[in-house]
Amino acid sequence: MPEADWRASRSKRLQASVISTAGYPLIAALAATYRWRQDGLHHLDAVTRSGRPPIMAFWHGRILPATYFFRRRGIVVITSENFDGQWIAGIIERFGYGTARGSTSRGAVKALVRLKRDMAAGKAAAFTLDGPRGPAKVAQPGAIWLAKATGNPVVPFHIEARRHWTLRSWDRTQIPKPFSDVAIAVGAPIEVPPDAGEGALEHARLALEATLKSLEARALALL
Repeated sequence: MPEADWRASRSKRLQASVISTAGYPLIAALAATYRWRQDGLHHLDAVTRSGRPPIMAFWHGRILPATYFFRRRGIVVITSENFDGQWIAGIIERFGYGTARGSTSRGAVKALVRLKRDMAAGKAAAFTLDGPRGPAKVAQPGAIWLAKATGNPVVPFHIEARRHWTLRSWDRTQIPKPFSDVAIAVGAPIEVPPDAGEGALEHARLALEATLKSLEARALALL
């Protein structure tokens, strides 16, 4: 069924509701067993103390442990308008997130405008930089654009698990196994000037990609 048509199907709407309702307690129970190792959280604390809400940025393949770690903070995230985005939104909203519907392929401007409005109200935002379809570990420009538009910094982070399942998906989604050690490494904030031109925006995007690569090495070292 085309993405534009799934909302017209009562069975698909019911299916999305069932997945999110069942998925939340399963993810919560699994993630409650994780043993966290942390590095660089002072960067996030410094941004929060400054009174500016952060723009959290990470790779799509780490969405499950990230959702649990940053739960109940009122962070607003973009979720796709397709069927998968519907049940994903249902799960993350139960973890205390807000959602802005859209993606890099559809509804992007609408979602970014919503995020800008939410950040003006003091809410943090989060981006899976390479979502919703990749290519994997290639940063899309949304987080950089939002930083320019709001004056709020991008705070990159990466998560790795000692023991995990890896899905055969485009992003190689990692699901930490029960009672696994899980490491999170947070990087220094990346500022984007309000007058940044196309060249400066591209430089910031590439810097964000490089930072996430180094954070991956730091997270693995913690394990």
